[in-house]
Amino acid sequence: MTEDVVVTKKLKDLPGVGPATAKKLEEAGYDIQKIAVASPHELGEVAGLGVETAKKTIAGARDSLEMGFETADRILEKRKEIGKITTSSTELDNLLGGGIETMAITEFYAKFGSGKTQIGFQLCVNVQKPKKEGGFDGNVLFIDSEGTFRPERIAQIAEAQGMDPDEVLKNIHVAKAVNSDHQMILAEKADDLIKDNNIKLVIVDSLTSHFRSDYIGRGSLSERQQKLNTHIHTLLKLADKYNLAVIIMNQVMDNPGILFGDPTTPIGGHVLAHASTYRVYLRKSKGDKRVARLVDSPCLPDAECVFTVSEQGITD
Repeated sequence: MTEDVVVTKKLKDLPGVGPATAKKLEEAGYDIQKIAVASPHELGEVAGLGVETAKKTIAGARDSLEMGFETADRILEKRKEIGKITTSSTELDNLLGGGIETMAITEFYAKFGSGKTQIGFQLCVNVQKPKKEGGFDGNVLFIDSEGTFRPERIAQIAEAQGMDPDEVLKNIHVAKAVNSDHQMILAEKADDLIKDNNIKLVIVDSLTSHFRSDYIGRGSLSERQQKLNTHIHTLLKLADKYNLAVIIMNQVMDNPGILFGDPTTPIGGHVLAHASTYRVYLRKSKGDKRVARLVDSPCLPDAECVFTVSEQGITD
């Protein structure tokens, strides 16, 4: 019996799910686990179910899985699988507790030209290195919303690291998002690509660009934040499910309410602030130097460090 038949049989056993509905769910990339954490409206839209039927289907999926409490020692064992990807800057790695963490979302926000995209390019190369060299033996999924992806720059960084540029570029899967809905779909449909291509790093550059342009004015703010919340939690699920790292680049604005000090404020409000595991603010310094400040972390103190953006990539 093939794996697909087993999956179909399990889906068909759920309340309200017949053969046709099971096929729709499979084609949309839904398994038992994904159904268990879906909302009734989301599942109803995908499978053509009524809200009440979708609730029963979700309840059946949850009953078939272990979704209750577990002891902290078991969680600690799971966290031993977490990897750290080097940024190529010892100072920046130390600021982040050893590098970019898998099973987490790390957000970099800054004004233009502060090094956000360059960090992303560096990580595209570094994640492909063996674990003993600070990598995670994996490939990359890159969602480009600003048209700033530059393969020639990644090739330059790869050469500086002593790696084959052609091989490095072949392991980076890039999609250009044309609007916020397309960006959300790219993340929602990423499961198969991640499984089939050993993706260990997902980069979204930038997360909020399309949301800012698609939802203008206070009247659309609520809808924008709801969709942004759905999008960021989709990325968080991918990080947890596949033990990969998610990097999001974020735009900023000047807060007119701040009269003294730095008025730079990240886009996305509390929705994004609560969802990001690590939050790093970047700013320019003299020459090619950049300052990184860890703004939020569940386990690390606020701190700052200095790193450099050069032709070779990110360095101390």
